[in-house]
Amino acid sequence: MHSTTAYPGRFTWFVFFACLVAACGGLLYGYDIGISGGVSAMPSFLEAFFPDVYRKELGIVSSNQYCKFNSHKLTFFTSSLYLAALLTQFPASFTTTKWGRKLSIVAGAIVFLIGAGLNAVAVHVSMIYIGRILLGVGVGFTLQAVPLYISEMAPSKLRGRLNIMFQLMITIGIFAANLINYFSDKIKGGWGWRLSLGLAAVPAIIVLVGSMCLPDTPNSIIERGASEGDVKKNLRRLRGTNDIHQEYHDLCEACANAYEAKNNTKWRTIFQRKYRPQMVMAFLIPFFQQLTAINAIMFYAPILFRTLGFDNPLGSTAITGGINVAATMFSLVMVDWLGRRFLFLVGGVQMHVCQLIIGCFILKAFGVTGLASVSKGIASWIVVLICIYVVGFAWSWGPLGWLVPSEIFPLEIRSTGQSINAMINMLMTFVTSQVFLSLLCATKFGLFFIMIFFMLSMTLFVTFFLPETQGIPIEDMSKVWSQHWFWTRFVRSEASLRIDV
Repeated sequence: MHSTTAYPGRFTWFVFFACLVAACGGLLYGYDIGISGGVSAMPSFLEAFFPDVYRKELGIVSSNQYCKFNSHKLTFFTSSLYLAALLTQFPASFTTTKWGRKLSIVAGAIVFLIGAGLNAVAVHVSMIYIGRILLGVGVGFTLQAVPLYISEMAPSKLRGRLNIMFQLMITIGIFAANLINYFSDKIKGGWGWRLSLGLAAVPAIIVLVGSMCLPDTPNSIIERGASEGDVKKNLRRLRGTNDIHQEYHDLCEACANAYEAKNNTKWRTIFQRKYRPQMVMAFLIPFFQQLTAINAIMFYAPILFRTLGFDNPLGSTAITGGINVAATMFSLVMVDWLGRRFLFLVGGVQMHVCQLIIGCFILKAFGVTGLASVSKGIASWIVVLICIYVVGFAWSWGPLGWLVPSEIFPLEIRSTGQSINAMINMLMTFVTSQVFLSLLCATKFGLFFIMIFFMLSMTLFVTFFLPETQGIPIEDMSKVWSQHWFWTRFVRSEASLRIDV
């Protein structure tokens, strides 16, 4: 399904540069995902802040392979950031709408920078938690603003590729963190974890300096009352043509709808019946994305690999991080050719099969009790399967989980819709990271089979309810819902009600 609207214009390096700089906001999120799991596996860090887990690792307290790292205090070190990012979505949505996407990115980078500094000099576990919360606030602002910024700046035919640069930066951040953990763990004196946590300041500085050079999106400056001359100048520069009248007209029409929506609060407007399809996607896509447990695997990969018997788990996670980057680049190239639905479905099936085999291997390796030891052969196969699983996520549910929700909402509720998407994502990330090790201890190998159920559910959801959004202008997206076999009843019935009135 493709829109009949095709705006004139060409690809410009100005658009590419703006989207690339904004996408660097993903470095903040990715670096944290990669760094927290590796630091959690460093003996010097555990001994300093989580001595009970350190004793378990030495075998003083427990030898159960499923429960060795089960500690709510340790998991809160990781998950506190995502709880903070969740709560930040309310002020971030207001900032993004009131003052623009650019200012939200700048604010996120500043707060993230402060949190990185506090973690690097921490001497008490409370300082670690406060620093993590500040990092979460920074992540919350960037997750709110960056996908919207890229979707609004990009021409419709390249929106998928340019938006996936955000996910690509997340994977690069993860990979960089894996490498830094690998080398900092070798530093003598036990202070390598400070270097790992403190270097989070580097991506924050990159985003802060780069975002200062960014223009705001035409959609945002219209919504905030810019003059016609300023908006058209912005569009000409972005599209590389003087023929921007149709796009300008559609943006103004979308802005008029946004102004009308201000009679209600946007958080109330978004629950209207005509926005039901977008709301369902904003809830279920991040819900299923996180129930793949990909973040739990990436957070705790060093711990999992150490449990599997690898002497150097940080090296193994660096390999999976590199594979993650490569697979995301494949998605970036192919998403505007193969489409969103195809990648969603192929990736879902791939992860489903890998998780099934991983569960069987875990059962064979550790048994029901978790007291058995794993052979190097089985451990190696599990690592290979985790890599294939990461590939499946990286070219499907990883990037598309941010792309699709950012492009489906009309302007009047776009920042609110992106807030809901980010809130559900952060809520589920918080839950999975907080309970993953506890569930592994309680359900043992069964945890992997539980995740299989959710992977089957998410693949069926895409099959029946997600329309293709490839190549459709962002302000013309309503057509995909009115032409869909299920969602048309909500969109068209709402239109009929307005006509009757």
